[in-house]
Amino acid sequence: MLDLNKHFIDGAWSSSSGDVIEAIDPSTETVFARVARGTANDVDHAVNAARAAFPAFAATPVGERIRLLEAIASGLEARRTEISEAMSVEMGVPRKAADAVHFPSGPAHFREAARVLASFAFDEQQGSTMVTHEPIGVCGLITPWNFPINQVACKVAPALAAGCTMVLKPSEISPWSAAIIAEVIADAGAPSGTFNLVQGDGLTTGSALTVHPLVDMISFTGSTRAGVEISKAAADTVKRVTLELGGKSPNIILPDADLEDAVSKGVARCFNNSGQSCIAPTRMLVPRPLLEKAEAIAARVAGETLAGPADSPGSVIGPVANAAQFAKVQAYIEAGVASGARLVAGGPGRPDGIVRGFVVQPTVFSDVDPSMAIAREEIFGPVLCLIPYEDENDAVRIANDIPYGLAAFVQGRDMTAVRRVARQMRAGIVQMNYPPVDRSAPFGGYKQSGNGREWGVHGLREYLEVKAMVGFGEA
Repeated sequence: MLDLNKHFIDGAWSSSSGDVIEAIDPSTETVFARVARGTANDVDHAVNAARAAFPAFAATPVGERIRLLEAIASGLEARRTEISEAMSVEMGVPRKAADAVHFPSGPAHFREAARVLASFAFDEQQGSTMVTHEPIGVCGLITPWNFPINQVACKVAPALAAGCTMVLKPSEISPWSAAIIAEVIADAGAPSGTFNLVQGDGLTTGSALTVHPLVDMISFTGSTRAGVEISKAAADTVKRVTLELGGKSPNIILPDADLEDAVSKGVARCFNNSGQSCIAPTRMLVPRPLLEKAEAIAARVAGETLAGPADSPGSVIGPVANAAQFAKVQAYIEAGVASGARLVAGGPGRPDGIVRGFVVQPTVFSDVDPSMAIAREEIFGPVLCLIPYEDENDAVRIANDIPYGLAAFVQGRDMTAVRRVARQMRAGIVQMNYPPVDRSAPFGGYKQSGNGREWGVHGLREYLEVKAMVGFGEA
């Protein structure tokens, strides 16, 4: 069993002053680690270390910060096998997917931050006024478990690039990969106090970080419910708060789309990471005359998507992250059946032959009414809703008629129509015809999917204050 009952504060590992949390392997339902539950004292120690380190790190030359970011990226790559194993154990992703899908995002975000930093104009002359961008200060970074290395990297990298110091509180479900990343950052030469890691849960550790008066900014990724509470708690000290929250992404299949390609890829993207993705296209909108054909394709792909333990060689997707998530997904599947949606693949319970682990059957509902709970609420499991629409206007109306606005997807051959529909989506990210990932593109949502942006230059700007020095003089 792993001993993760420690924090990384001010350049050194230290024992926690609190009790411990048992981390559960979702494939086996057994304890794999004892994790520190950081207390308010632990958080205070870390924040004070970050505050003390801030003036010197904020003044470091850009070239020095670029070298640090590149060294971290190289350090992560040197420990690829270990990090991938950690993610597979802690959150259940099959080992192959951990290595091929999850891991590459970590080094990529650090390299993207270095690229952006190399050309970013911190000073902009406007007549006799100098507009300058300065690091905001001490940042509290609170990350979820569903994409561990990605979520940590896309916050830590721009914060370091900006010249901020920070305290990271990763999810207690994914503590192992975060601890390895902390070691990599230290080995890369980050000055003591620049990066601090406090393990723990949201209620105790996250809350202490959110309300701490010396924290200037909170960046949080997680549920909308938790984001609302964090915003309220941070308001008393008028912190900047950026939130990347829930989603219920529509995937509009236009009438001229290659139906086989559009539906099969859409189902695969919905089920990716066992459906535990905030941008998962969980609502597939299909022209009513094509619904029957779409059902057949979706049911076939679901049947080919083998769900099982992370260490099973044939598993395409692994379990969901924990017992509570498994119960939540099962309740939604049962609610879908009870509300009259037609089950065309999967259903309640574990897949045949699986008796242990939080494994959910890849499930497809058809004839889903947009008012049903399964069509409006984030399930965070491998559950797809097929929703018929009458015409383009109807599709746009259904797509936008939810509280979320993180991502949307549009598929079709006529790019004029695809772009027309994409422009009408009330979402921060619109993917057209399943493009490759673009880590320079701003990532974030509308409505209850959050505020602020991550990735690329937009992610860097979130960690900067803007100062106008009026009367500075002509250039």
